[in-house]
Amino acid sequence: MIGSVVSKNGIEIRLTAERWSHIVEAHDYMAGNQDLVFETIENPDYIVQGEKNELIAMRHYEKTSISEKNMVVIYKETKDDGFILTAFLTSKPDKISKRGVVWKK
Repeated sequence: MIGSVVSKNGIEIRLTAERWSHIVEAHDYMAGNQDLVFETIENPDYIVQGEKNELIAMRHYEKTSISEKNMVVIYKETKDDGFILTAFLTSKPDKISKRGVVWKK
């Protein structure tokens, strides 16, 4: 395990080495952005409901490793545990937020 943070629902969300490897292989610009991933779960601008009971935390960053973007972290929560599925940066957060915001800062 690489690390964990607590979500807005009070659930510990873990990031495993396998998931981080998946994230960086799919989105090479994510290398070095673990802190932003954890910060997005801990302190999102908003949380959107996913299609298969996952949650999508989003946070705007004026400066990232590639430019001004929104961090998107998709994760699952159970009653007492959680884990990150994937994460990426986007310049089009509206495409995701239209699914339905369930929590807003």
